[in-house]
Amino acid sequence: MALFPVKGRANKNVKGTAVTAQGIWKEFRVYHEKNQSIKEIFIKRKRAEYETFWALKDVSFAVKQGITFGLIGENGSGKSTMLKILAKILRANQGTVEIKGKVSALLELGTGFHPELTGRENVFLNGSILGLSRKEISKRFNDIVAFSELEQFIDSPVKTYSSGMYVRLGFAVATNVDPDVLLIDEILAVGDEAFQRKSLDKLYELKKQKKTIIVVSHALSSIAEICDEAIWLDKGEIKAAGKARKVVATYLREVNRKEEERSDNEDEERLATPGSRRGSGELQIKSVKLLDGRGKERSIFKTG
Repeated sequence: MALFPVKGRANKNVKGTAVTAQGIWKEFRVYHEKNQSIKEIFIKRKRAEYETFWALKDVSFAVKQGITFGLIGENGSGKSTMLKILAKILRANQGTVEIKGKVSALLELGTGFHPELTGRENVFLNGSILGLSRKEISKRFNDIVAFSELEQFIDSPVKTYSSGMYVRLGFAVATNVDPDVLLIDEILAVGDEAFQRKSLDKLYELKKQKKTIIVVSHALSSIAEICDEAIWLDKGEIKAAGKARKVVATYLREVNRKEEERSDNEDEERLATPGSRRGSGELQIKSVKLLDGRGKERSIFKTG
């Protein structure tokens, strides 16, 4: 198992552990007054009113070396916050993170890119941030550009790039700098189908090389397919942990339960409305899947 106790202490001393998060708490402040004048702040000593929001609450887990590990949950559940703490972009209010080896991260769209610099310049900039020498980056440069398929645009400022081009270049850099630990946020659901497949193939290649990969995604089928282990975060807390397919199935059951509950409440409201109609309930559609010509479940189809 790649995951150790959900509650309490994560065992960072287990042989082969690559990433350990121990008792992570992260607080954000939600301000209600955004437009305070200098007079209000310094003369009236008026402080902005805010509420405390805990994005993560005592999150602990450990990931073994060579494991592909998924984080799933609704928007606002704390997935991206956890990934940013692992990447040292955010600092936890409480708790510790230990990562063994070189870390490469592909987080929010465009993160780490300077919009005024060209694609070429950004490749060298990001490579240097990751600790590579100019010689090492030059050695990998052609592979990075070839993977991104941006040969024609590599000397254009990245501010002229589309979101898909951003993702291509970012993924190419992050996966071609020989990381020990790779952190990825939501790229599996961005870009065209061909690039998504190409990205998954690259992740499988890194898996074979025993790289440790941590993925945040709403593309649950991809999480179930590529991840060995996963955790489900809900309102900053771990709700389920274990084998990826089982965690995804548990999460989907809860999503379906909530949807049925919401639907039942709406039905009750409609029944109370004069003139509303409702069937007998003898036939109900529980779920819908879209399959391609080979019977494989798909979420994206080409038309025309």
